[in-house]
Amino acid sequence: MSAVVLVAIPHVGHADSAAVAPIRQLVQGLLRVMKAGRGTPFAERVEMLGPVIDQTFDLDTILKTSVGIGWNTLSQDQQATLFAAFRRYTVASYVNGFDQNDQHFEVNPDTRVSGNDQVVRVRIVHDSGDRDELDHVMRQGPKGWRVVDILADGVISRVAVQRSDFRQLLSRGGAAALAQSLESKSADLATG
Repeated sequence: MSAVVLVAIPHVGHADSAAVAPIRQLVQGLLRVMKAGRGTPFAERVEMLGPVIDQTFDLDTILKTSVGIGWNTLSQDQQATLFAAFRRYTVASYVNGFDQNDQHFEVNPDTRVSGNDQVVRVRIVHDSGDRDELDHVMRQGPKGWRVVDILADGVISRVAVQRSDFRQLLSRGGAAALAQSLESKSADLATG
């Protein structure tokens, strides 16, 4: 069972429009995958989107935060195995979630600032009229601004939910169980 975690992001400091650029790049990548649609093999769409995810997300930070303090107790091989499985799962999740050309994105150019992070708000507008709000928490690192968390409806932290799920898997079967679960989920996303 996943926990719902609410996060408050205050508005302080001065926003940097450079934090929005990776989100615009992500949106363009998602639009390409959506236009390719289900008629394009899943593996091909993964190849299309994988490099975009690598350039716009700080997957290393997201994974370390999701695993929590146990990360440092894992061997380098276990960390590398988990990272590869987590990357595949992340890319497969996006390809699976954006597989039809039935929505568009509205990226708010005004970011909210929280400490050293900035939050870029994205509205996904479906052809049906439904809307989803995804806030991308951005952090500047050696490779520039990258996504380090996503807040659904502005408050539900994906990393916090993952941390709860990952903790359960790690406590039951260690890094191998978590890697196996991520690989299994990736396979399910590819076929379903």
